[in-house]
Amino acid sequence: MKHSHIEHIACYYPHHVLSNADIQKEFPDFKIQEMTRLTGVSSRHVTARNETSVDMGAKAVERLFAEYNVDADEIGYLLFCSAGGDYITPPSACILHDRVDLPPHCGAMDFNQGCTGFLYGLSLADSLIGAGQTKKVLLVTSEAITKTLHPLDKGNRTIFGDAAAATLISASNSSLLSGDFIFGTDGSKHEHIIIREGRERNPLFDNDGKDFIDNLGNIRNHRNFYMNGSEVFNFTVSKAPELVDGLLSRFQMEFDDIDLFVFHQANRIILESIGRKLKIPESKLVIELKDTGNTVSSTIPVALKKLEQRGLLKRGMTLLLAGFGVGFSWGGTIIKY
Repeated sequence: MKHSHIEHIACYYPHHVLSNADIQKEFPDFKIQEMTRLTGVSSRHVTARNETSVDMGAKAVERLFAEYNVDADEIGYLLFCSAGGDYITPPSACILHDRVDLPPHCGAMDFNQGCTGFLYGLSLADSLIGAGQTKKVLLVTSEAITKTLHPLDKGNRTIFGDAAAATLISASNSSLLSGDFIFGTDGSKHEHIIIREGRERNPLFDNDGKDFIDNLGNIRNHRNFYMNGSEVFNFTVSKAPELVDGLLSRFQMEFDDIDLFVFHQANRIILESIGRKLKIPESKLVIELKDTGNTVSSTIPVALKKLEQRGLLKRGMTLLLAGFGVGFSWGGTIIKY
């Protein structure tokens, strides 16, 4: 059984920045300061009209290759995680494969797992390497979620941002990625984070896409992203301690053995609530979303890259990684970075 590790991460952010001050101009009566305190987000990057998750993913990969002199011919698999993509078919991974000139012997696969996507991607990559299929896997998480938000949905527009991360996972002589993950699903809660229209269940041509006002006074449209914030909060804050305890037990580790807790960067209030519940010291609880917002499947690699750039993440540190979200789904692992 071969082992693997995270070798390098590179990130791409769209050029356009939407600040909270910009949102305040659109909605003068919106309590933006209160929302900023709760979310921890001051600004976020937003894709251009003709910029897609594949475009962002390609730029993240190009940056990875340039910064770390990566030999594309050594990559055996490309995993592309996104809720978006250029077309319904073909898979966006195949388009990205062409865009970044990966070799013909490289497999390419799409998957859509939202906020737990990075964990699923790590697990898939580790399994491919462990089975001897390849020595290097390129995991690209890329979300253009702002394209799915209703323009009048001021709440979600303050939370989410667009970004892509390219993570190179390589074979290693030591087990830095443990190969051991915990995953879980509660599919009964799937309607709490959803875009209802646009696929086979509710094709766009069957519906007129009218706006409506829900029972909380929010303007909505079934063609746009919807999130039940209170349900997501309750789910995450209750599930996180259970997942952390399960991981520590699985790895036969103590709480103090963890150098950093890197959860999916949903928003500040969720992360701080998890921290209080688990009594995580402030120095170990990662909150890195002020200038990017919630970038869905990219939040964990974005946070890791930011920590690395600030000198707060060093090789050999023990990290607990955990994601929670759409589905509802959850997943986690403990790694040596």
